[in-house]
Amino acid sequence: MTDIATRLANIQSAVEKTAVKSWRKAASVSLVAVSKTFEADEIRPALEAGQRVFGENRVQEAKLKWPGLRSEFTGIELHLIGPLQSNKAAEAVALFDVIETVDREKIARALSEEMASQGRSLDVYVQVNTGLEPQKAGIAPDETAAFVELCRKELKLNVVGLMCIPPADENPGPHFALLANLAKASGLPKLSMGMSADFETAIEFGATSVRVGSAIFGNRAHMQA
Repeated sequence: MTDIATRLANIQSAVEKTAVKSWRKAASVSLVAVSKTFEADEIRPALEAGQRVFGENRVQEAKLKWPGLRSEFTGIELHLIGPLQSNKAAEAVALFDVIETVDREKIARALSEEMASQGRSLDVYVQVNTGLEPQKAGIAPDETAAFVELCRKELKLNVVGLMCIPPADENPGPHFALLANLAKASGLPKLSMGMSADFETAIEFGATSVRVGSAIFGNRAHMQA
């Protein structure tokens, strides 16, 4: 097995064990392998090992890698986990299967229009800025319920869950707990939370998907996931 395949197997095992320790089914948590900044040749070993759910941050970068990989491997589910500009909505709807970063009305409306135009219905998550960090995208916690309602009722988006990225210098537990409570209040079944450093904590707080990159693919030159 390659190093990537070995690390992937270790993370998959840790995800399953943590789920079981948390009195949940092993299969109740999905692993999103974050392949941003990595080339197709670096992603291929994970695909060959059976991984099928991946996360990318940028539409343009994903366009260079995934059409070719989809021609080689079936069953891929591609998540957009980075910020989306409204002028990229058409490409995002065409390329991705899940959008995890719906964080403002302008983007929600653009996605709604593009899905209707392209005849696609993608699952979406609302991104919540649990730490109210000014530099970070996301809906404020106290505005989440109203925004989810707008996306569902007026814009007819298939909102399936909430997503967050806790502040890097804080205990992530309270942020995961807050997201879980917000999702419950809006009747949303899915929680995308937890990355390489804290995915086990996220699972303990109810994560249904964790976004793990560097622990699988190795360190990046600029950003960690």
